[in-house]
Amino acid sequence: MAKITVIKVRNQKSEMQNKNKEIYVLLNNIRSLHNVGSIFRTSEGAGVKKIFICGQTGYPPREEISKTALGAEENVPWEYYIDPIDCIKKLKKRGVRIIGLEQTAKSVNYSKFRPKYPLCLVVGHEIEGVQDKILSLCDDVIEIPMRGKKKSLNVSVAFGIAVYGLAK
Repeated sequence: MAKITVIKVRNQKSEMQNKNKEIYVLLNNIRSLHNVGSIFRTSEGAGVKKIFICGQTGYPPREEISKTALGAEENVPWEYYIDPIDCIKKLKKRGVRIIGLEQTAKSVNYSKFRPKYPLCLVVGHEIEGVQDKILSLCDDVIEIPMRGKKKSLNVSVAFGIAVYGLAK
């Protein structure tokens, strides 16, 4: 089996960006720097335009982030906000729809969700999830159905599933 070349990867990324599917990401209070690095790497692959890092989430440059991001933290633009609410309000003023990734009574299966762009996918704390004050500002909330005994996935794994679902 042949490996994909750098040229093919660049062409695939260009094709995705040309579809006008602007996707931003907001990370709030992600504790693990390895999860942050993994999200950077996945974001780069999915064509995310920018990551907004908020609250207690660690940000580059950090060795733990670089270890899993493998340089993606240098390719994906990012910005830090202490308060995620300030970031969300600025995004909404620019016409960006806010999409929470969380299990709620009103959340929609990510595979059935029909996104409108531009959008920002909000991912929260590994244990507590997306805070209620942030969920109240979301235009929509999506979830990944869980079929086993565990009720959630690792945040970076869930993010990967959701962001590629939104980018297709």
